[in-house]
Amino acid sequence: MNEYDRGGPVRSVAVWDLPVRLFHWLLAAAVGTSWASGEFGWMRIHFLSGYLILTLLLFRLAWGFVGSRSARFSDFLKGPGAAFAHLRELRSSGSHGHPVLGHNPLGGWMVAALLLVLSVQAGSGLFTSDDILVDGPLVAHAGSAVVKLLSTVHRLAFNLILAMVAVHVAVIAGYLLFRGENLVRPMLTGRKIVPDGFTVDPPRQVGPLPAALVALIAVALVAALVTAA
Repeated sequence: MNEYDRGGPVRSVAVWDLPVRLFHWLLAAAVGTSWASGEFGWMRIHFLSGYLILTLLLFRLAWGFVGSRSARFSDFLKGPGAAFAHLRELRSSGSHGHPVLGHNPLGGWMVAALLLVLSVQAGSGLFTSDDILVDGPLVAHAGSAVVKLLSTVHRLAFNLILAMVAVHVAVIAGYLLFRGENLVRPMLTGRKIVPDGFTVDPPRQVGPLPAALVALIAVALVAALVTAA
């Protein structure tokens, strides 16, 4: 069973705004580029993709407070009780559970964890050094012990990121296979298919101009940071 054949007519509801969708796919591309460029020693590309990741993270942090309702942290970061309740609902209802328009309580905390770990990764990269050819833009502003520590953090944290991405992909596949819920399509189209029999409250969307302003501020902050030396 899939989201189109839950036993009745369905309708399409706007869920994700364009800024959130662009953030999601640009971040995925940038993380992949960072991994590949690091593996092959393309350090100029590696640093550029790292700056893009940092810019995207700053944008998402701000958009989590001023963006569309489904993008706001207050909409999807719930307490442990809500996460356990969602787990119980998954076990008891199977493919007939009430649809969640944005991030469900479990997915919300996964998003927060990914943003945190990626922030550590991108931030530590500013202070990394291989003591030979490659120095991050802020290495000159930190002591040798700090640079050594953050270089180690930067090297090891990516293993955690890979593990979290694998879990993220596995959960998406699990929702599709066992719950019949496609979580990828809404992040492409911005709209989610829900059965007509369910009552949902479409989230309020914020227009593109605030998103553009937040993005410009994020770009300016990262540019100022990486040229601080």
